[in-house]
Amino acid sequence: MRHKKLGRRFSRDVGHRQAMFSNMVAALIKHEQIVTTLPKAKDLKRVMDKYITLAKRGDLNSRRLAASRMRDEDMTKKLFDVLGPRYKNRNGGYTRVLKAGFRYGDSAPRAVIELVDRDESVKGAEDKARHAEIVAAQEG
Repeated sequence: MRHKKLGRRFSRDVGHRQAMFSNMVAALIKHEQIVTTLPKAKDLKRVMDKYITLAKRGDLNSRRLAASRMRDEDMTKKLFDVLGPRYKNRNGGYTRVLKAGFRYGDSAPRAVIELVDRDESVKGAEDKARHAEIVAAQEG
């Protein structure tokens, strides 16, 4: 019986699962919207909400705790400087999971997980900048 055992295992050991969620949290902070499978999105929601709660506290200990778990300095900085103040007056529910059909290869249910009140211009901004840089290098 697995009473009071929270979360799914995803056929991974503990370290792999923590690293997977750490990478997914960093990607979600960076792009503010990602596409993944539905079960991963549902579990990521719990993890991401805890990170934003740390960012709302904003003290040094919270910053160090988030940095040690996420291991991405730029995304930790964005979490505390941008997302923490954005959700300062919201009492939870920082992310939204939307069903997005089924994956072509194995028919796995897909989902979009996004931050509530997200900045629309962030999604794809890095790719657009990289593309503009490549085009400028080819022309010049």
